[in-house]
Amino acid sequence: MTSTPSRPSRAGDRSGRPATAAPALVWTALLLVYLLWGSTYLGIRIAVETMPALASAAARFAVAALVLAVVLRIRRGPGALRVDRRQLGSAALVGLLLLAGGNGLVVLAESGPPGVALPSGIAALLVATVPLLVVVIRAVTGDRPRFWTVAGVSVGFVGLVLLVLPSGGADAVPLAGALTVVAGAASWSIGSFLSGRLRMPADPFVATVYEMAAGAVALVLLSLGRGELRGFDPAEVSGRSWLALGYLMVAGSLVAFTAYVWLLQSAPLSLVSTYAYVNPAVAVALGAVLAAEPITTQVLLGGAVIVVGVALVVTTERPGRRASTEPEPAPSGSGASLGGPRR
Repeated sequence: MTSTPSRPSRAGDRSGRPATAAPALVWTALLLVYLLWGSTYLGIRIAVETMPALASAAARFAVAALVLAVVLRIRRGPGALRVDRRQLGSAALVGLLLLAGGNGLVVLAESGPPGVALPSGIAALLVATVPLLVVVIRAVTGDRPRFWTVAGVSVGFVGLVLLVLPSGGADAVPLAGALTVVAGAASWSIGSFLSGRLRMPADPFVATVYEMAAGAVALVLLSLGRGELRGFDPAEVSGRSWLALGYLMVAGSLVAFTAYVWLLQSAPLSLVSTYAYVNPAVAVALGAVLAAEPITTQVLLGGAVIVVGVALVVTTERPGRRASTEPEPAPSGSGASLGGPRR
């Protein structure tokens, strides 16, 4: 999962409209976000085959934070990462909710033996409920969502029930794993909601460094508490797990995130937000083709209903409403994106 920036600084005129970018560049960036963030669920599933779940997530975010910090320091000078205590505390809290809570629980759900571990495609479909959960949080705190937003949330939660409803077959969705991902999506949603209301670092890239660092520290502590590293031998990690971890660091946390932040500055939010319902389709397809994950009628039906609900919410919440309607795999500046625990 990746974090997503909350208050991106949009390039453009004084009206706040994003600057015009070449359509070819916009679609190239969109395809990167579609494919790379959509593929991170499968990357997680492969990484945890032979790696400690939470420790692998901690390593991923620690390395990504370090690389991003070094790049910012080189490009912007000694004061690039300077923030005050309040900004640091806000970024750390959001990082804990997005990455330790959101991403960490998804990683846990995808770890374990067959029949216990949640398939990567199912995890992506459940994470797709994040925009719906954010709308619920907004309503609880006094916001009044539009009719079609409420309709989208209702449809999406019907799909969620259909997806996790016990079927009794060999390919039934593991309920414990599904509930774990839903808890992760809830944590990501709370972090996304708070990120638009806390005093965050003004630069989303700087916020991301501190969020990923805080998430990595928390994940290490949780990993130690679970005893994941007791008797762990790095030599026993398979080559494909190492490759998957490297892919998550580079493709998910750095390349796709950078493309996403550029899109927020250069393309309409309504277009950028389409990744929220494209990513699950990519994840399900890759899981089926590359990992032989089963696609049952229940998965297709429940997943399709969830995606329809998310699409209703995303298309209804047009630019002009506050970006807190969005929760990012959003490898996070502030979490203001219509995405879920990634990547």
